Amino acid sequence: MAISLGDYGLDRPESGDDVVVPFTLDALQCRGRAVRLGPALDTILTRHNYPEPVSRLVGEAIVLAALIGSSLKFEGRFIVQTQTDGPISLIVVDYDAPGGLRACAQFDADAVEAARVAGKTSVTDLLGKGHLAMTVDQGQHMERYQGIVALEGDGFEAAARHYFMQSEQIPTEVRLAVAQHSARGDRTRWRAEGVLIQYLPSGDEKPPVLDLPGDGDFSNPETNEQSTADSENWIEAKSLMSTLGDAELVDPDVSPERLLFRLFHEGQLRLFSPEPMEERCGCSAERIEDMLLNSFTSEEREEMAVDGEIEVTCEFCSTSYHFTPGQFEPKN
Repeated sequence: MAISLGDYGLDRPESGDDVVVPFTLDALQCRGRAVRLGPALDTILTRHNYPEPVSRLVGEAIVLAALIGSSLKFEGRFIVQTQTDGPISLIVVDYDAPGGLRACAQFDADAVEAARVAGKTSVTDLLGKGHLAMTVDQGQHMERYQGIVALEGDGFEAAARHYFMQSEQIPTEVRLAVAQHSARGDRTRWRAEGVLIQYLPSGDEKPPVLDLPGDGDFSNPETNEQSTADSENWIEAKSLMSTLGDAELVDPDVSPERLLFRLFHEGQLRLFSPEPMEERCGCSAERIEDMLLNSFTSEEREEMAVDGEIEVTCEFCSTSYHFTPGQFEPKN
């Protein structure tokens, strides 16, 4: 029998694609976010035309950036970046608040193809060892905040857990899934979903980076006497998260609200308004022109020119911009 989410108190339509839905689990002293990406993710990945294993890992990094970056309460950027010794040596995802996503990757195409043929396309095989950096950039007049964790084959989910324990001492669970789906008569399209939950016992300080809605006082004297590791509430929340399968996460017929009600309806689930996500690049002719003018000499710009023209292509959105060396010279 189909479940009516109105029976659970949902007083708005279920969300579609390209949204983040914040929530709290008041009975379990947890808060979290669910991100569902469709056209925005597909636009980013198909534009680059990466091999399938590369697209899948870039997609996971995009979902992770959306989960964490969308919690920022100021206009700024949240950057997820990997640097490793595997076939995929670099992944960069920019979350530009509010709601903008862009991403790119560097990889050895021959090594990725060899790994695909050999069936070695796990995170360990493709990324190897290195680190994952997460950076909060609040603008040129504010200090940047960065956390770095090792990537040693455990993937983005484990790295995110380590990041929050290391930087903010907040127990965190993350699930990410990326897949390709095709509707009848349509091409295959990328989609993804992710869920993040965090345990917030009463009395803990608010984290310096995340500031999710619903940061109430989860007052419970009994849990205050327990360590986080022994908290029955956190154990229950983690157990519920562990039941999430990839197929359920990326099912186009399961909205974020429906997914969360399936998981947590007994945990006093409260949903907040969905926030839109979109593919958006911050490059522009003006920015690149300013960079060429202020970062290079006249001689260097002349050396860049091919047949009298300087071409600059954005690594994120693949847009090409064209300039002539003479346009940067003072007018007589």
